[in-house]
Amino acid sequence: MPGDSYQTIATDLDGGILTITMNRPERLNTFSALMARELIAAFDVADSDDAVRAVIVTGAGRAFCAGVDLDDEDAFTSAKVDPASTDPAVWSDPANRDIGGLLTLRIFRCLKPVIAAVNGPAVGVGATMQLAMDFRLASDKARFGFVFARRGIVPEACSSWFLPRIVGISQALEWTMSGRVFDADEAHAARLVRSTHAPDDLLPAARALAEQVSAPTAPVSVAITRQMMWRMLGADHPMAAHQIESRAIAARSASGDAAEGVASFLEKRDAQFPDRVGSDMPGFFPWWEEPQWA
Repeated sequence: MPGDSYQTIATDLDGGILTITMNRPERLNTFSALMARELIAAFDVADSDDAVRAVIVTGAGRAFCAGVDLDDEDAFTSAKVDPASTDPAVWSDPANRDIGGLLTLRIFRCLKPVIAAVNGPAVGVGATMQLAMDFRLASDKARFGFVFARRGIVPEACSSWFLPRIVGISQALEWTMSGRVFDADEAHAARLVRSTHAPDDLLPAARALAEQVSAPTAPVSVAITRQMMWRMLGADHPMAAHQIESRAIAARSASGDAAEGVASFLEKRDAQFPDRVGSDMPGFFPWWEEPQWA
């Protein structure tokens, strides 16, 4: 794990859990273009390394991420084109899209469970980057703010897709229209976060959850399940879920993992699943790149 090569984040792999720490504590871990690239690179490593079973994202010092670094012009947007352009090729080019969105889309594609351990202020992109993560745990010192309208801009990082699906349209509109900062208890009540914890208990709780959703399970099954759940949020009809679930069941039922799952159950022992995400994903994966899904 090339943690020493990063400038704005730190990584630590322990017991199959990769902890990614945004590491600019002197600037409250504000989001720069370099941080975006390094976070994306860390998720690339996580997906390619079968030793990684789950990912935790947190911040160094007293903040999770206090928003964009106002001294880094490249962090606001990578677009250098006319925003009125109607040419589809312009907006399909990653170079012309907001970099927070590039990060959340990379997290969305991740094949491992992803947990946010929100240790302090999480404002702007510090709040929106979490939305593509599977679980959010918060310190009782955490604060959240979708403050874009107060800065004369609009929500980014795909948050207009993610946030209403997590907390409902009315709550999403209240937070984004007002731009107010709110505490961890309000975030928990609205189900933005799964649970709140004393500061010293936050990372242990995140690790316990990471172990719960990764240690006793088949990594390939977890990867497929994660993608099915997220991608079916946008399906037009349950038939789409029925079709992809049928393909996945057929593929997994013939796998060594399924044989081991049954054998371990009958023999009353822990399973030792043989299949690996790096080499044993089913042949139809990623199904969303097929013409009928694109």
